[in-house]
Amino acid sequence: MPYTNEEGGLLNNFAKEPKVYQAEPPTNAQKRTYIILGIAAMLLIGGVIFVAFSVSSVS
Repeated sequence: MPYTNEEGGLLNNFAKEPKVYQAEPPTNAQKRTYIILGIAAMLLIGGVIFVAFSVSSVS
C-alpha cells in the first residue's frame, strides 16, 4: 500500500489505481449482437405494455 507522511507524522493511505487501457471499438459481430438484443428488449417492453393495457379496466 502506498503511504505518504504528512506534517506532524500523520499517514495517508491511498488506494491502488487500476491499470488504464484504451477501449477497442466493437467488432461487426458485437454490433450485430447489440442490434439483436436491442430489438428483443423493445419487443419485450412493448409486450409488457400491451399486456398491461389489455388487462387494465381502463377502456
